[in-house]
Amino acid sequence: MQDFERAKTQIIAIMQQFVADCRNEIVNELFAKTSQGKMLRSKLLLAVSGISEEALKLCAIIELIQSASLLHDDVIDNAHTRRNSPSLNALFGNKNAIMLGDVLYAKAFFELSAYERAIAKSVSDSVCRLAVGEIEDVFMAQSFNTDKMRYLQMCELKTAALIAASAECGAILAGLDSQKYRAYGNNLGIAFQIIDDVLDITQSAETLGKPAMSDLSEGKSTLPYIYLYERANEAQRRELLSLFGIPLSQAQEQWLREHLQMYHCVQDSIAKAREYALSALDSIQDEGNTQLSKIVQNMIEREF
Repeated sequence: MQDFERAKTQIIAIMQQFVADCRNEIVNELFAKTSQGKMLRSKLLLAVSGISEEALKLCAIIELIQSASLLHDDVIDNAHTRRNSPSLNALFGNKNAIMLGDVLYAKAFFELSAYERAIAKSVSDSVCRLAVGEIEDVFMAQSFNTDKMRYLQMCELKTAALIAASAECGAILAGLDSQKYRAYGNNLGIAFQIIDDVLDITQSAETLGKPAMSDLSEGKSTLPYIYLYERANEAQRRELLSLFGIPLSQAQEQWLREHLQMYHCVQDSIAKAREYALSALDSIQDEGNTQLSKIVQNMIEREF
């Protein structure tokens, strides 16, 4: 853990240097207002490849891409907070948030061009898949989605794609079987998104850094809500659909919590995440990497 904390500091410094290379004070100012999260993708890559200058720079590239996607996400979702702080679009407007995201994407791809073809292809393909997942997410928000497979496919594209590429690239750097690690990252990424969607329901606004149960209000029918729709009676289904895409009152939140509990929707969503987590571990069971096992365990048990 201490090794990764040191590496995280180095990765952020490299990111800052990449942005400084753009030689624009406005870009520097805007980027300084962004914040970095747990850096799961970097932690994963380094757990596979080990720490080296080449790996740290690749982590910085991937984190620039992740930051860019979150900037665009906040605009799409009209989000005003990010990690308990005002989002960049709330501070500087949607146009600046979008354009900073574009700068980060462009700079990341410029730096990626220095890497071998297999790594460049893996990361660039994952960004394409991520963008397709974003489009799927937007279209799914037009009405309540009742299709579990469509939801899981969106998770695989929007969240798991870059996580899978991070694991795959770590393996390429280390000369390991990249497909095993790609499968690990793909399943881990789907599990991660399911848990993220569960936490939106189970955690407080203070913990989340945004309003609790905001997914449904934003037009996101995540796995717990899909389970509720499947298991509810007709009257309960109508009530659930009436709450889709609107700000929720305390009474409406309470109704949702009671019925999600009644039909074991949260518990079964966690169980589904565990299935993907086990599949992730199965992919690398012969690799002897205990760090990756810990990452899976911590991800499933996290409270934020």
